[in-house]
Amino acid sequence: MAKIRTRFAPSPTGYMHVGNLRTALYSYLIAKKDGGDFILRIEDTDRERLKEGAMDIIYDTLRETGLNWDEGPDVGGDFGPYIQSERKTIYMEYAQKLLQSGHAYCCFCTKERLESLHTEAGGIAKYDGHCRDIPLDEALERVRNGEPYVIRQKMPREGTSSFTDAVFGYVEIDNSELEDQILIKSDGYPTYNFANVIDDHLMGITHVVRGNEYLSSTPKYNLLYDAFGWERPVYVHCSPVMKDQHAKLSKRNGDASYQDLIAKGYISEAVLNYIALLGWSPKGEEEKFTLAEMTQVFDIGGISKSPAIFDPEKLRWLNAEYIRAMSDEQFHEAALPFIRQTVKSENADTRLIAKCLHQRTEVLGEIGAQIDFIDTLDDYPVDLFVNKKSKSTLESSKAMLEAVIPALEALPNWEQDTIHECLIGMAQSMEVKNGLLMWPVRIAASGRTVTPGGAVEMLGILGREESLRRLRKGLEKIG
Repeated sequence: MAKIRTRFAPSPTGYMHVGNLRTALYSYLIAKKDGGDFILRIEDTDRERLKEGAMDIIYDTLRETGLNWDEGPDVGGDFGPYIQSERKTIYMEYAQKLLQSGHAYCCFCTKERLESLHTEAGGIAKYDGHCRDIPLDEALERVRNGEPYVIRQKMPREGTSSFTDAVFGYVEIDNSELEDQILIKSDGYPTYNFANVIDDHLMGITHVVRGNEYLSSTPKYNLLYDAFGWERPVYVHCSPVMKDQHAKLSKRNGDASYQDLIAKGYISEAVLNYIALLGWSPKGEEEKFTLAEMTQVFDIGGISKSPAIFDPEKLRWLNAEYIRAMSDEQFHEAALPFIRQTVKSENADTRLIAKCLHQRTEVLGEIGAQIDFIDTLDDYPVDLFVNKKSKSTLESSKAMLEAVIPALEALPNWEQDTIHECLIGMAQSMEVKNGLLMWPVRIAASGRTVTPGGAVEMLGILGREESLRRLRKGLEKIG
C-alpha cells in the first residue's frame, strides 16, 4: 500500500478556528498512525480575503500543539509550508491541458452579464454555459487580443457522479446540479477548487480530510482527477462543530478560536485533546490522551456523521484534569502570566500563590478573581467575621485577633512553618478549636470567606508587614 500522505491546507484569513484545528489534527493522526507524512499547504489564492499576520497564527498554532509538518521548502534549515501563490504557473499549465483536451473552456462573460443572471434568478443562479461551445482557436485568439476571461471546467450535463466517503459512505450527485466552475480567475490565480486538486496530486496526497460542506463539491474534484487520468484520494468528510443544536460554531461570529481559548487560560494539550473528541469517539472509556496516545488509538471508523456540539463544561473538566496532573513547577510556569496580571508586587511569593491555587484552578484565566485581594484589600462587611461552621462571633473574633497579633509580631522569622506552629500552638493553649482562631485571621487578611489557601497560607503570601497591618485593621473594624 502506498505511504499515507495527508495535508492541512488552510486559508490565511484570521484566527485558527477549532473546526480548522480539528481538520489539521485528524489529518495529522491519520498520517502518523501508519508512519505517513503530514503536509502544510497555505491556500492563499483568494487574495481579497487574506489577513495580515494570519500565516504566523497558522504556523504558531501547529507548532504549539505539536502538529509539526514533515516537508516543504527550506526556510533557514527548517521546513516552510507550500504556498499556492508561489506555484501560480503550475496551475495555468494544467488548465491549458484541460483546454486542449476539451474538459475546460474560456469564458468571456462580463461581470454585468453574470450579475444579470443572478438578478433574473432571484439571487441564485448557475452559470448558463454561454461560452461553453466557443471553438478553442477562436477563444485563444480572443485571449491573445487581450480580452478578459476566466477558464471554466466543462461539466457533464447528464447522468450522475458518485464516490465513496470514508465517513458518509456512498454519495451520488446528479450532474445537472453541477455548475461549470471557474478554474482560473481573471487575475490569473487559480480558484481553491482547482488548485487543491492539482496540488493534492502533485504532492501525492492519499487522504483528504475536510468539512462535509464539501461533499456536494467532491464530484467536481473527481471529474478533474478523471480528466487528467489521476487516481482519486480517499475522502474523509467531517460534520460541523456546532455552538448548539441549531447554530454552527462560526469564526465569523467570533466563536471559539484556538487563540481565544489559550488567552482565557485553557491548556494547549487540553484544547487539542478536546478538539479530537469533537466528532470522534475512541474505543473504551478513556477520553484523556496525549498527542502520542491519540496517534496510537485514532481511527477513521470512530468519526461520527452527526454534528459535534462544542461543550464548554466538558472542555473545562478536561482542562482541570490536565492542570491537576501538572507538577507544582509546571503549574507555576503556566500560571505565572495570569498571576502577574493581578499581583504586581515584586515581593509576592508567586510560587506559594501557585501552590495554593494549583488544585483549586480549572481555567487559568480565573486566577485573577481568586487573588485580587493580595495587592489591594477592599472594604468588607464586619459580619464576615461571624461564621456558623467555626462558631465564630464578633466577640470571639475580636479576642482571637487580640491574642494573635502580638504573638505573630514576636515571630523571629516569617515562614509558613513558623506561622503554622504559632497559630496552632495558640489555639491549643487557649483551648479553642483551630477554626475559631483561623477564621478571623483569614477574614482580616483577605476580606474573603473563600481564599485559595487557609489563614496560614494567606499570611505567608502577604508577608509580615502587610499581614500585621491587615490584622490590626480587622481588629479596628470589629472594635
